[in-house]
Amino acid sequence: MNFYTRKLVKPEDLNSNNTLFGGSLLRWVDEESAIYAIYQLGTSKCVTKFMSEINFVSSAKQGDVVEIGIKAMAFGRTSLTLTCEVRNKITHKTILTIDKIVYVSVDDEGKPWPHGKDHIRYSDDRLKEEE
Repeated sequence: MNFYTRKLVKPEDLNSNNTLFGGSLLRWVDEESAIYAIYQLGTSKCVTKFMSEINFVSSAKQGDVVEIGIKAMAFGRTSLTLTCEVRNKITHKTILTIDKIVYVSVDDEGKPWPHGKDHIRYSDDRLKEEE
């Protein structure tokens, strides 16, 4: 699992119980997984197709730092399947898990389009390609 993004839980991220609002967390997950998919597929023309069951395991409170972990699980002809874990950076307690997030590469008309990728790219790989 690659943990690249960290978020500070601020007052505007809280629910009426003064813990992290699930909607804020899901917005962060959707953004981070989209960035990961864009990088893996090599195109910004991809859309969220599916999210499996979202499991809220524990919560976070104001001032906590959460980190979002994303990993590519499978490449389809037009799709990329990811998995996600969000955890508290300090306590390392899992906050949320999503077993499956599917992104689909699309053309200019929004139709599925073959992306031609078949393996995970790491940031070091990209730096080597640019040299």
